[in-house]
Amino acid sequence: MQKDTKNLKELWDEIVGGADLPEGAVSLWLTTCMPVALEEDELVVDTTNPFTQEYITKNFLEALNRSARNGDNVKRIRLKASVHPEGEDKRKEWVARAEEASRSRNEPGCNLNPHYTFSTFVVGKSNRLAHAASLAVAEMPGKAYNPLFIWGGVGLGKTHLMHAICHYALSRSQGLRALYLSAEKFLNEFVQAIGSSKMSQFKDRYRNVDILLIDDIQFLGNKGQSQEEFFHTFNTLHEGNKQVVICSDRQPSELQNIEDRLISRFAWGLVTDIQPPDLETRIAILQKKATFREYDMPDEVIHFLAQHIPSNIRELEGALNRVIACAELSGEPITIDQTSVWLKDILRMDLKGPVTIESIQAVVAESFGMSPDDLASSKRTADIALARQIAMYLCRELTELSLQKIGHAFRKKDHTTVIHAQRKIGQLIKGDPDVKRTVDNIRNKL
Repeated sequence: MQKDTKNLKELWDEIVGGADLPEGAVSLWLTTCMPVALEEDELVVDTTNPFTQEYITKNFLEALNRSARNGDNVKRIRLKASVHPEGEDKRKEWVARAEEASRSRNEPGCNLNPHYTFSTFVVGKSNRLAHAASLAVAEMPGKAYNPLFIWGGVGLGKTHLMHAICHYALSRSQGLRALYLSAEKFLNEFVQAIGSSKMSQFKDRYRNVDILLIDDIQFLGNKGQSQEEFFHTFNTLHEGNKQVVICSDRQPSELQNIEDRLISRFAWGLVTDIQPPDLETRIAILQKKATFREYDMPDEVIHFLAQHIPSNIRELEGALNRVIACAELSGEPITIDQTSVWLKDILRMDLKGPVTIESIQAVVAESFGMSPDDLASSKRTADIALARQIAMYLCRELTELSLQKIGHAFRKKDHTTVIHAQRKIGQLIKGDPDVKRTVDNIRNKL
């Protein structure tokens, strides 16, 4: 049996209304869904994307099915996933209204950037899962994904998402207590608390919050006492169903000098990454930043910047700000040629293209007078072994690729080989001027 769209919508609204769900959950997740068919006694509902389907299934489907069984036409809900731009627009509009309500109320200790909200975050393929997971956590702290661990390179939007979680969560609950800070600040406050015999106040500050967001957790490496304190803080919050959000420049399994018991806990919830933005996302970011600055930036210049500054969002925004400032100060029109002059120090590096494993292998092999294939071979002569380790070291330093991917490129089954190479070359750079000079020369060529 099929119903027309209007009747299907009425059925869906009745089911949602009878499910006794929080208003925020309905506005953020369910109003973006679209009923598309009634097959027998099963209402087929289309969600905006696979993540939304999974989230609704996990958190709301049981209540929706109970509500459906109370009616005459529908006995159960079946969800399917596709993309509806109009549904996403509804969600963005609701989130924007909620965030606007929170701007005048910044929880003490959060130190939030008012511009880092979900509404100003540009979503693309490289960050879609991290964005959706952050929204889920902000909507239902302590229930969705706990902890949420976001990792990725510098300037890709991790801090933006953490601030956005705080803004949104605070907008929904006047009594909610949220605390955002860096791991370095956590360490400094811990040391101060020990020195001033104020550990009781320190524990109260961190363990009596509803959401704790810690940035750059890798900073706690080799900080034994601080790790011990964070371990107990984490346990207290998690056992109390309080939300923990953690960011890092690498995934948990690659954190160095962090205790195994902490690393295992970081993976209890959801671990998601943010990759460098693709061209389409970089263009969208520049357009949004230019609109925010209320500046009419030529499309060809935006495309030029997006093509030649592929590294991270922070550098993209810095380049855009410089172009606007130079145009305003000089009175010159913004053209590609003029932009090239204003950004010559940035573009001279980036016009070579992004650094890849292949480009690193090629430059290292050329510097040592060998073939790139030698670096991925089983040969163990001293010069090939050193060149291979330098190449692995530079792959870790200049790319955002995982240990596994780097090891695979060198035909190594065990990624610990890459870790060993990174440590060994790092030590040689400090103690051997010749190795340091070689690595610096290769880095400059790249």
